[in-house]
Amino acid sequence: MLLAIFGVFDLLLRVLSYIIIAQAIISWLVAFNVINTSNDFVRSFLAALDRITEPLYRPIRRILPDFGGIDFSPIVVLLLIYIVRILLSGLAADLAY
Repeated sequence: MLLAIFGVFDLLLRVLSYIIIAQAIISWLVAFNVINTSNDFVRSFLAALDRITEPLYRPIRRILPDFGGIDFSPIVVLLLIYIVRILLSGLAADLAY
């Protein structure tokens, strides 16, 4: 039962990392005018992604120094998610034995 909970938590962390990657790619496409934000669907999709990722980025943006126009907070969040996934898999392996 506990291993199933770890599996679900790992799946949620993996989905969150996909959302962060998608948000970063879409923000680049908007910055280079590949995607037009005047479309209602695109605007609402971007707003939804921002609402999902902004609470994760906010504490990291307070800690990181200002690098100009480059935002390193998605990379830091992805690294933290990867570290948590490694720790959870190690804990699950220890509990399995």
